Amino acid sequence: MLKAIVMIIFLIVSLSLSGIILLQEGKSAGLGSIAGMADSYWSNQAQRRSMEGNLSKITTILAILFLLLALVLNIVW
Repeated sequence: MLKAIVMIIFLIVSLSLSGIILLQEGKSAGLGSIAGMADSYWSNQAQRRSMEGNLSKITTILAILFLLLALVLNIVW
């Protein structure tokens, strides 16, 4: 019973992670950032408070959850 619950949570987390990743915009700075064309400190701060910043935080949380659940499923079962 517990294994089924953990598997369902793992499935929900993995599908959510895939969806959140697809919602994010691409980082198109490329090699231009090497030449000093990178974003300034202020634009980075504004981006953290925007929808893109929230998606980045959610992605990080879901990725950590995904890895922990995968580890638990691998070790325990």
